[in-house]
Amino acid sequence: MPRRLSLAGQLLALQVVIICVVLVGVAAVTVAQSTKRAQDTEGRRALAVAETLANARIFREAVAEGGEAYIRVAAESTRSVSGSASVVVALADRTVIASADPDQLGTRFPMGDSTVLEGRAWVGERELDGDPAAVAMVPVLTGPERESAGFVAVTRRYPSVMDGLAAAAPNLLTYLGLASAIGIVGSLLVARRVKRQTLGLEPAEITGLVEHRDAMLHGIREGVVGLDLRGRVTLISDEAIRLLRIPGDALGRTLEDLGVGEEMRDALLSGEVERDRAVASAGRVLVVNRLPIASRGRPIGSVTTLRDRTELLELRRELDLTQHVTDTLRAQAHEFSNRLHTIAGLIELGEADEAVRFVHRISSSRSELIGAVTGAVLDSSVAALLIAKASQAAELGVELRIAPDSALPVLDGELSADVATVVGNLVDNAMDAAAASPQQWVEVSLGVVDGEVEVVVQDSGPGVPPGMEREVFRRGVSTKSASLRTGPADPDQLSKERGIGLALVHLVCTRRGGEVTASSDDISTFTARLPVESAVMSS
Repeated sequence: MPRRLSLAGQLLALQVVIICVVLVGVAAVTVAQSTKRAQDTEGRRALAVAETLANARIFREAVAEGGEAYIRVAAESTRSVSGSASVVVALADRTVIASADPDQLGTRFPMGDSTVLEGRAWVGERELDGDPAAVAMVPVLTGPERESAGFVAVTRRYPSVMDGLAAAAPNLLTYLGLASAIGIVGSLLVARRVKRQTLGLEPAEITGLVEHRDAMLHGIREGVVGLDLRGRVTLISDEAIRLLRIPGDALGRTLEDLGVGEEMRDALLSGEVERDRAVASAGRVLVVNRLPIASRGRPIGSVTTLRDRTELLELRRELDLTQHVTDTLRAQAHEFSNRLHTIAGLIELGEADEAVRFVHRISSSRSELIGAVTGAVLDSSVAALLIAKASQAAELGVELRIAPDSALPVLDGELSADVATVVGNLVDNAMDAAAASPQQWVEVSLGVVDGEVEVVVQDSGPGVPPGMEREVFRRGVSTKSASLRTGPADPDQLSKERGIGLALVHLVCTRRGGEVTASSDDISTFTARLPVESAVMSS
């Protein structure tokens, strides 16, 4: 294969081509200018020769007295000495009386637009052997009245193109030398600068890198988004366009112009490194990894990868529901085991009446709890979850209460599952917090407010540290770390092994267009809102 020229070689070759083109243009202009100057010069020379002959006293007398022999000799002598193509002498009636061409004698000289017959000298062009030539006509004035007795017409040939090129050769050689020197030096300087800007890569290598980058962007299954310091998209993969649901012509546009949601914009434009941050966007759950990039120590933007974890979060939600059921069954089994042991012990002691009263107390307490839950919560899935959580809370020594003003209607299947996920995770989080407090209670309030299912969970725990009300909903951040409850909030001390429940609540709420907030004034309060839309089936 032929070896490709380096960048410096390509620039030098391009410069040589440019120099050649410039020289051809300069040569054409120079030749044209030289030709024009030569034509003007020949016209002036023809006029000078004609005036010299026409103004000679002997010649004027010869024209006035009809001395044709002398006139012919003088005309021929003038032609030979001046190097003119022809010298013609004609009378006032345009009859030629002297010419180097015998066939022209006695003919009428063509005047064209000449003004010589009016007594004024004239300079112009005429054809001579098919080529243009300069011609000058000067009247021969005789007598006291200075009347025109005839005129002298002198014709001189124009120089050829080769003559003009030869005359311009010194200038062309000068231009060639200067242009070559400037072009070579300029090419080397430009090549050096371009080399530095392209990190020493040759054009073929740069082309290869661009082709490989485009192939990778179109081939990988993860979304990739590159942003500059102004938040404009510099590169984006097909998968990122699909996940973010933005137009295909995203390059050069800002995230706000593309309609990217506020939470996703916050993740993409964050000045910090983001690791496995789950963000709800366009109805999907995306895991964001963002890394700022710099060139030669100067920040130039960021690159972010996006992974679709919607199906994984759906599976996680189902597993959490299963875990809730498992924990509840375990708590109930433990509770029933203790109660059965108590009943068996009373019977063995012969306290049958006390055993009966114990069973009645248990049944009455259970019935009151079930009645309180089912009376306020008509959705069976959420009601069953709360009843199960009550058993789990009893095992932890935490009192689980249903707010008196709770009133939740029956929901459709999808909304019911989302509400159950939110309630289960918020109650779990509250029970863990309340178990470490002296009072140990959790209160749940459910209802539909302004077209939204509102879930409010309060507990007696120490609450969320100031400044962490939003951070607790990020993946990996937990409110269960002791360091968060006994001192100032320190993000570096957050528990990284937990913090899934609140993040899942946040994702479920934002995916449905709702929100979840946390506050810790006198007591810890978590409030989640999920739009009902057409999900409420009956009341």
